[in-house]
Amino acid sequence: MSWTDLGAGVFVKRYEAGDLNVAAIVGPNGVTIVDTQGSPAEAQELMDDVAQRFNMPVVAVINTHAHYDHSFGNSVFANLGVPIFGHHRIPSHYADFEGPRLAAWQADPACEPDKQWEKVLLTIPTVLIDQSMTLTSSGRDITCMPISRGHTDTDLAVVVPDARVWLLGDLVEESGPPMFGSGSWPLDWPIALDEVLLGLRPGDLIVPGHGQVVDRAFAMRQTSALHGVADAIRGSRAAGHSIEEASHAADLPWPEWMLRSAFEQGFSHLGTAPHGSV
Repeated sequence: MSWTDLGAGVFVKRYEAGDLNVAAIVGPNGVTIVDTQGSPAEAQELMDDVAQRFNMPVVAVINTHAHYDHSFGNSVFANLGVPIFGHHRIPSHYADFEGPRLAAWQADPACEPDKQWEKVLLTIPTVLIDQSMTLTSSGRDITCMPISRGHTDTDLAVVVPDARVWLLGDLVEESGPPMFGSGSWPLDWPIALDEVLLGLRPGDLIVPGHGQVVDRAFAMRQTSALHGVADAIRGSRAAGHSIEEASHAADLPWPEWMLRSAFEQGFSHLGTAPHGSV
C-alpha cells in the first residue's frame, strides 16, 4: 500500500505484517517515524520506503508502546544514530514480556521463520519519556504524552498539533476489537482513554495501531465498550464467578478467547492499587 496523506505533512502507511500502521511526520528538517515494525527486515523495508517517498533524512523515531510489532525494528534506526523516543517503562516491559517472548521464539527456529527472530536485537528507546514533551528536531512540534496504563503501561499518545492528528498505537484499534495482550490493564484502559478524549476535538484524526484512520466518535464508542469489559470483570469477581464462567457468559463484542485474557488479567489486578499513574 502507498502512503496516505492525512494533511499538513502527516502520512500513514498500512503494512501487511500485522496490518500495522506506521506514520511519517514530515518537517522542513526531516522525517519523524512513529513505530518501527516487528523485525529488522521490516524496519529496513520501512527505511527504504521513507527514503523513496520523501527523500529526506529520518531525524527521530517514536515507539507508541513496547509490543514487538511496534518496536522490534528499533535496532535498525539505532544503528544509524537516529534517536528513539519511548515510554520510560519500556525497559521493564521488555524484561517482563517482550524479552521472554523473543527468547522463546528464538529457541524455536520453526516459529514464523519469515520473521527472522534470530536477527532481532531488543533495543530500548534512547530517550525515555516520563512526562509530556515536545520534539522539534524535524522543524515542527510533535508532542509525546505518557498515558496512564491501558493497553500496556508503556503507551504514548503522539500528537501533531498543527495537523490535529493523534497517533495512539493500540489504545484504539479499528481492524478488530482492542487486544488484551501482554502487559494489558483491562480495568484501567477505559479510564486512560477517557483522559485522552478530553484533549480530542470532534474534527481530529486518530491513527490506530491497526486499521483505518478514525475520529473522536469512534474512540468514544470503543471507550464505552472497554468500560463494559471493566464492569463485567468487577461484577464477575464480586459474584464469585470463575474466569471461565465469566468470559463465557459475557455479552461483549469480543471473541471469547480475547475476553478470557481480559478476565485473567483483570482478576489478577483487582488486588493491586487502583488506576496507575504514568
